[in-house]
Amino acid sequence: MYIPPAFRLDDLPALHEAIRGAGLANLVTATEQGLMASPLPLFLDPDDGPFGTLHGHLARANPQGRLPPLGEALAVFMGPDAYVSPSFYPSKAEHHRVVPTWNYVTIQACGPAEFYDDPDRLLALVTRLTERHEAPRQTPWAVSDAPADFIRGQLKGIVGLRLPITRLEGKRKLSQNRNAADRDGVRAALSASDRPADRAVAAAMPA
Repeated sequence: MYIPPAFRLDDLPALHEAIRGAGLANLVTATEQGLMASPLPLFLDPDDGPFGTLHGHLARANPQGRLPPLGEALAVFMGPDAYVSPSFYPSKAEHHRVVPTWNYVTIQACGPAEFYDDPDRLLALVTRLTERHEAPRQTPWAVSDAPADFIRGQLKGIVGLRLPITRLEGKRKLSQNRNAADRDGVRAALSASDRPADRAVAAAMPA
């Protein structure tokens, strides 16, 4: 990923927090049948390996989980994003030397993809994934709420994924290359937007 120095995110806790905030990733692998990509909810184990390890699952019918990856896999997480109009910049009125751009946060994690179908590992996987996403709910649903034989049957329809991260890159393109007045203009315009992602970008922008 091309990352100008002003936009580089190197802090490991911040990278992990961005992964947790995004949740859904695009898993990309090169195979003998060409490039394949699947949107997957992945969760991060931050203590497994120097950069952490990602876990998730694919449908068993998905050929991506059956074809051995050629080289490492890539998981792409996208945070909030927003279109930035030149009209947001006070400097537009001064010299008009401004163009549109896009602000966004993205994280890319690379590593060797391991696919597995062991029932006990799959049960532990879906239990952890469910607990992560049900935790904020007032009455969380648990995998154990469903009949055990039903869950075992459902597990036959998925393939587990373990991806130890060997390379982790983050990019926060949030108008850091503009002067303070222009950043304030972008922040004010996006904060007033009806689009939730615009407001999330405004909240993430540096002062």
